[in-house]
Amino acid sequence: MSKKRIKKTEIAKDGTSGIRATKLKPTQGISFSFKYYQDSNSKFSCSQKEIIYWLTLLDRLKALSSLTAQELLVNRSSTLRCHPIKWEDTSERAFGLPNEEQLVDIPYQFSISSNEHGRVHGFFIDEIFYIVWLDPDHLLYPAKY
Repeated sequence: MSKKRIKKTEIAKDGTSGIRATKLKPTQGISFSFKYYQDSNSKFSCSQKEIIYWLTLLDRLKALSSLTAQELLVNRSSTLRCHPIKWEDTSERAFGLPNEEQLVDIPYQFSISSNEHGRVHGFFIDEIFYIVWLDPDHLLYPAKY
């Protein structure tokens, strides 16, 4: 019985792991991160929300991921309602993140759907939108609702 040798696989060495980094291009659209997500704030907690809320949120994030950050920020759709957060008009003064003044250039919010499912609050770093709060009951701007 003859022994067959298995050929060695050649792997390109771009880093120590041999795995090449994938760089996002602006034309690939927005990515969303929950790195700074805060569900512990009782005002912005979504732990009791129905499944329709989560499905609607995922649909909105999927749809927005086809846009660039610039396209989202200049979009004036009445259903999207994307705009900077003016802390002086809200019930909060900041997100309360460590080193927030270095991390957050401009805080933003956008609608999940009309007025039914509230808003998403966070900030951009390049083409990544960091979600900090989900606000299903419009509690950041309480005087408006």
